[in-house]
Amino acid sequence: MNFANPAPEDICKLLREVKTVAVVGLSPNAGRPSFNVAKALQGFGYRIFPVRPLVSEVLGEKAYPDLESLPEVPDIVDVFRAPEHVPAIVESCIRLGVKNIWLQDGVVHEEAALRAQQAGITVVMDRCMYRDHVQLCSDL
Repeated sequence: MNFANPAPEDICKLLREVKTVAVVGLSPNAGRPSFNVAKALQGFGYRIFPVRPLVSEVLGEKAYPDLESLPEVPDIVDVFRAPEHVPAIVESCIRLGVKNIWLQDGVVHEEAALRAQQAGITVVMDRCMYRDHVQLCSDL
């Protein structure tokens, strides 16, 4: 079985429904893509939870060392980590009952994505949440 992303209209529907976003690997460095995407997501009205060890705050939000430390289960987990970290993130999401996972541009791990789908999680892989928001849901 090969992984396939949801259809564009389903991605837009997902982006309209989620309100809280855990951004795994969110860098406090304004020059990094994770910072700029998370900042844009805040501007769109999403509440973000930075997930990054050894950082206390990013973009005015308290940072957490891992998904298990979050104060609530986020609507979606947006991943800015190297592909080899994805299986562990997926397992955390399954344990926590996360319903949606977004793997950013270049974050590709087909086996982990299929594992998440088999657990009932909606997965978007190798796409940019910010770019899809602008291109697919510009009327939001």
